Amino acid sequence: AASLRGSGLRLAVVEPAAPRGVSDAAWDSRIYAISPGSVAFLEAAGAWQRLDATRVEPVLDMHVCGDDGTSRLDFSSLDVGHSALAWILEGSRLQDALWRTLIADGGIELRCPASCASITWLDDRAQIALEDGERLRTKLVVGADGADSWVRKQAGIHAHVHAYGQLGVVANFACAVIHAGVAHQWFRSDGVLALLPLPGNRVSMVWSTWEAQGQELLALSGEALCERVREASRDALGALTLITPAAAFPLRRTKVARLVAPRVALIGDAAHVVHPLAGQGVNLGFRDARELAALLTDRGPLPDCGALSFLRRFERARAEDILSMMATTDMLQKLFNTDLPALSAVRNWGLRLTGRLGAVRNLLIQHAVG
Repeated sequence: AASLRGSGLRLAVVEPAAPRGVSDAAWDSRIYAISPGSVAFLEAAGAWQRLDATRVEPVLDMHVCGDDGTSRLDFSSLDVGHSALAWILEGSRLQDALWRTLIADGGIELRCPASCASITWLDDRAQIALEDGERLRTKLVVGADGADSWVRKQAGIHAHVHAYGQLGVVANFACAVIHAGVAHQWFRSDGVLALLPLPGNRVSMVWSTWEAQGQELLALSGEALCERVREASRDALGALTLITPAAAFPLRRTKVARLVAPRVALIGDAAHVVHPLAGQGVNLGFRDARELAALLTDRGPLPDCGALSFLRRFERARAEDILSMMATTDMLQKLFNTDLPALSAVRNWGLRLTGRLGAVRNLLIQHAVG
């Protein structure tokens, strides 16, 4: 919505509740790795500038390790001429910055707190009935309402959900060894462990593992969890101190039958959910928003921005990126979550080979930075 200012469109955002705000004392357990491409998009929308820079940490390098103790793949921002591979920040602070952008700059009608009761799809418009009785008439509804999208269901768009039988366990730690802006990832037989750098020599953990082990990690005391993570990370960051209690969310893949229908377009988790092992879910969503905003801004003389023929241009533009990310994360999840010795040897050999092929490694980086 913020990126559509100046597009000539009349805009409204319907939101059940405003973001809960941020605290300088507490650290959010929901952490995002924002790619340079997404940073540029957020900056153009006016939101990135509103973040507290002291709560944002650049990722200068990334070390990806296999489960044999010797296979490793290194990425550096210097390889592709970027100042960082990504920026790590708390989800609540990103939401707060976006919300303040909407409020401060005007030009967007905010319906908050407000909830949708129904949508009536007509040939020339959609009519949204809010629970307070208000009705909004619009040429286009953008469903950006998450993995269990209500808009998607109202539009009759089918979504196939595949549960991985895994949990993403998250927690934040202070570490004894200086992280130096390096992100670490270990592909293990029991899941994928990532430690992402946070400001002040802190790190954020995402451990994607089977549900039984995930529940075991959640049941550990703070001290026991620190020791478990230190051992699993091969003591890369020394002794750890827990600063945010462990939490978990189920991992799944969601693939929708289509991104658009007459009068509606889906973006973000409403349009796709991928395994978090690549840390690209949020960036995939921002690329949806960037593409749709560019299409709507440059629509030319076309008066009807909700026409299916127009929206299919958005669907075609996003298809390859979404399918490739979904296929890649799904393949890696299957490859690195097996105890078969043959596959273990193949995946570790693949890491070593990719590390030696500079052109392939740099292509991977270019795709990740967006």
